[in-house]
Amino acid sequence: MRTVTTGSAAALVVGSDVSVTLVKAGRTKVRYPATVVSDDGTCAVVRARWARPTVRDFGFVRFEPGDVFIEHYWRDRWYAVKEVRDADDTVKGWYCDVVRPALIGADGIEVEDLDLDLWQSADGARVLRLDEDEFAQSGIEARDPDAAAQARRALDTLEELARGGNLRTL
Repeated sequence: MRTVTTGSAAALVVGSDVSVTLVKAGRTKVRYPATVVSDDGTCAVVRARWARPTVRDFGFVRFEPGDVFIEHYWRDRWYAVKEVRDADDTVKGWYCDVVRPALIGADGIEVEDLDLDLWQSADGARVLRLDEDEFAQSGIEARDPDAAAQARRALDTLEELARGGNLRTL
C-alpha cells in the first residue's frame, strides 16, 4: 500500500482525473478512473462510470455500462457511499461499502474492502444489508477484532442513515 498524506494538505484538485483502487485481502480487486467533484480535506467525492464492459445483476439492482457513480470517500469514516445513476441520469439507489478510512493522495483514492455492504433503493423503500456471510468467513474478527468491530459499527451507521433518508443528502 502506498504512503498517503491525509488532511487538507492532500486535498484533490476539482476536475482532475484520479484512480480509485479497491483492495481486498491484500490484493487489488478493481482499479478504475474517476474525476474529482470535490474534496474538503475530510471527504473526497469523485464521479466514475461503471468500470466493467458487462452487466452485473445483483437481483436487487443491475449495474450496466453507462451507469454513473458519484462516490464519497472519507478519510475518517469506515465506509464509502456511492450514488448510482443510469445513463439517463435517473437515480437507481445507493451502494455503500464498509471499508477502512480512505487513503487519498494526488494520484487517487485507495480503500480496503471489509466485505460488508448496504444497498438502498432510489425510492428508499428497500434497505439491504449485504455480504454478512462473507464478512464472517473472512477471518477478520480473529485477525483484527478492532477493525471487525469498526466494520460492524459502520454497517449499523449506514443502515441508520439509509432508514432515516440521509444517504441522499451526503
